[in-house]
Amino acid sequence: MKALFIAEKPSVAQEFAKALKCSMQKKNGYLEGDKAVVTWCVGHLVTMSYPEAYDPALKRWNFDTLPFIPEKFLYEVIPSSAGQFKTVSSLLNREDIDTIYVCTDSGREGEYIYRLVAQEAGVKGKVQKRVWIDSQTEEEILRGIREAKDISAYDNLSDAAYLRAKEDYLMGINFSRALTLKYGTQIKNYLGIEKGVISVGRVMTCVLGMVVLKEREIRMFKKTPFYRVTGDVDICGVPVNAQWKATEGSEYFESPKLYKENGFNKKEDAEALINKLSGLKGEDGSIPFTVEENTKKSEKKNPPLLFNLAELQNICSKLFKISPDDTLKVAQELYEKKLTTYPRTDARVLSTAVAKEIDRNIKGLTSYGICKDDALKILESGSYKNIAKTRYVNDKQITDHYAIIPTGQGLGSLASLSPTVRNIYELIVRRFLSVFYGPAVYKKYALRMSAGNESFFAGFRVCEDEGFQTVMRLSFIKKKEKTAEDAENGEAEEEETDISDPEFIKNLASLKKGSILKCTELSIKEGETSPPKRYSSGSLILAMENAGQLIEDEEMRAQIKGSGIGTSATRAGILEKLFNIGYLNLNKKTQIITPELKGEMVFDVVRYSIGSMLNPKLTASWEMGLSGVADGSVSSPEYMGKLSDFVSRHTNKVKDLNNIRELRNCFDYASAYYKKPAKTEKKEGKVKTGGKSKNKKSV
Repeated sequence: MKALFIAEKPSVAQEFAKALKCSMQKKNGYLEGDKAVVTWCVGHLVTMSYPEAYDPALKRWNFDTLPFIPEKFLYEVIPSSAGQFKTVSSLLNREDIDTIYVCTDSGREGEYIYRLVAQEAGVKGKVQKRVWIDSQTEEEILRGIREAKDISAYDNLSDAAYLRAKEDYLMGINFSRALTLKYGTQIKNYLGIEKGVISVGRVMTCVLGMVVLKEREIRMFKKTPFYRVTGDVDICGVPVNAQWKATEGSEYFESPKLYKENGFNKKEDAEALINKLSGLKGEDGSIPFTVEENTKKSEKKNPPLLFNLAELQNICSKLFKISPDDTLKVAQELYEKKLTTYPRTDARVLSTAVAKEIDRNIKGLTSYGICKDDALKILESGSYKNIAKTRYVNDKQITDHYAIIPTGQGLGSLASLSPTVRNIYELIVRRFLSVFYGPAVYKKYALRMSAGNESFFAGFRVCEDEGFQTVMRLSFIKKKEKTAEDAENGEAEEEETDISDPEFIKNLASLKKGSILKCTELSIKEGETSPPKRYSSGSLILAMENAGQLIEDEEMRAQIKGSGIGTSATRAGILEKLFNIGYLNLNKKTQIITPELKGEMVFDVVRYSIGSMLNPKLTASWEMGLSGVADGSVSSPEYMGKLSDFVSRHTNKVKDLNNIRELRNCFDYASAYYKKPAKTEKKEGKVKTGGKSKNKKSV
């Protein structure tokens, strides 16, 4: 008898075949040896059937056939994958195969891929075991096979996978058909396009809403100018910029003339302050500043948590200006090259079990040239031995997989990878190694000075120990002083000035209360309030992951913590779909996301019909419910009952709506912010156009 190993992709199947170390012959769609057979899917081989498979009459979109909620769902083999399905199906049912090892990706979607194949193949009387691995190294593959559990241990996960698909199917078909039947003609005529199909999805419609609401918030924003007063102060020959603030005792304390506590709404008020202080000038033309406080305190900055997929996508969007989908492809490539662990993870910590053997990963990185010395230092110091006691290891924060880390293997394939892929690998390695270093230690000086009854402030920061930051310097960023963390965080404005001159530090530390300094010049720094920032592809992924932050209700926010919009495996694909169907626009150079007119119109259609679809609270709660099914706290019938009721109620509601006039006003509002379509010609009640516009005017 033989064992059958079924992977999700041919490349993964090859790795399993290598790990099994048995001579195998290549066949049509599988590999076979004396004791084992290895085959593969090509992603999904089976899918849910369209409504017309239930009844040919359902192919025509009609309100009379909605809501469509079948009692029993139908599935079918994807035509383009029929050949491989036939191969896999025959192997699953071969008499000489008694044990099936399920080696599809270790997650909800990977589980679903296999379960559909087994269901359509009619697998019976076989032992089925689930292989759950975090990387494709030989050791991890063999461990996964050795510790494989009976597939029944993953039945709850399978139930959640089936329900997720049914949810997307039912909402997509019913809401898309209902809204298209109700409003599609209006959208088609308004835009002058051939089809007015309205695509609605549980996750993508909510994401569309996030982007449109952000854009409208920006449109409503009105810039407010403000004026700050600063002074150039001489500290032992070094000019330092100090900022005025209206503290208690100031003539302007809590004055309506202020913009916050450190600026004015009008320039003339800032000028009046300067004129007032100029009256304090001495014979040398400087204004005496008296030191009132020179406080010193130490501060520690710990290494950031490890990468999960969303965090990696966000940073790659900033550093490399690539989309989340491209980042996922890179992460998948690194995983398949055995360089890193499983990419589709929400966790940013390690498991206790992995922490016990983490020195293997570090030892492997001693062969990674640019980080060799850092890895050696960690091994020599033994800092890895206590990692399990830190915040970087927490079994409670892990669902399916731990954080993305380097395996320490596969380094031979680095040379064949593109520069961007190599740079992303370096990011992952440096983030990983940094957690074994100590915190960065700073001494902070806060200087408060007075001139009359007005106060000026200056802050300084001295790095006493770089700690983890020594390992965060990226080889592909030219500025030596720039670390991975700096590059990731962007150019955030610091309240303190970083200083390193020993003489200046000594003089700064010696300043006591009552010391007199000279202010050589006062000036006005003009500024204006900034509008909210548009989402970048990376920041939108993070917003989807942290959907709870968008929910006002504190109790609900706490409930769905950790259950964002979509999953790490699906978020990038959802964004890609929104770009492809013309609802959102991605600027590939900047990775900034803005709505298209069509997307904004669909937003209003949904807002006036099934408004809850735009609410992160609803979307995240559905995801939380699926997590409940996966962990056994929610039953499948309970979840399916709520889903059916939701779809039925809202589909029937759309049928009864009569709000075309209100929506026309919304369309007119939105279109004012976009370049007008080509001239249209009305004929027999239809609109002809030369094409729709894609370019926006600035907003």
